[in-house]
Amino acid sequence: MNKLYTLSIFQLLISSFCHGQQVFSCDNKYDTDITVFVVENKYDADLVVFKTENKYDAEGNKGLWFFTANKYDAKKKIYFAENKYAADLLIYFDENKYNAGWRIRTKMYLLF
Repeated sequence: MNKLYTLSIFQLLISSFCHGQQVFSCDNKYDTDITVFVVENKYDADLVVFKTENKYDAEGNKGLWFFTANKYDAKKKIYFAENKYAADLLIYFDENKYNAGWRIRTKMYLLF
C-alpha cells in the first residue's frame, strides 16, 4: 500500500513537469522512441489522442499531440505499426479534445 502511494505521488510530480506531447511520425521503426497502433474503438485503446493544430495546445501527458514537421523538434518519435501486437501503445484518435486521456494509466511512462 505504501509503495502504491509513493508511486502515485511520483507520477503526479513527473506529470506536473512534463511538457506537451510534440511527436514526429517516423518511417523506420528503428529510429523511434515508441511504436503505436491505431485501434478503431476507443475502448480498445491505452490512450485516446487528440491532434492539436498548435504546439502550444499540446499540454502535459494527457493525449494532446502536436505532430511536428521535423523530428528534431519532437519530444517523442513514433512509428505506426501494422498490427497491434507489434505496438508498445494502442491509441485512438478522437475528434474531441475533451475525450483525450489515458485509459490504461500503467503505460503513461512510455511518453515521459
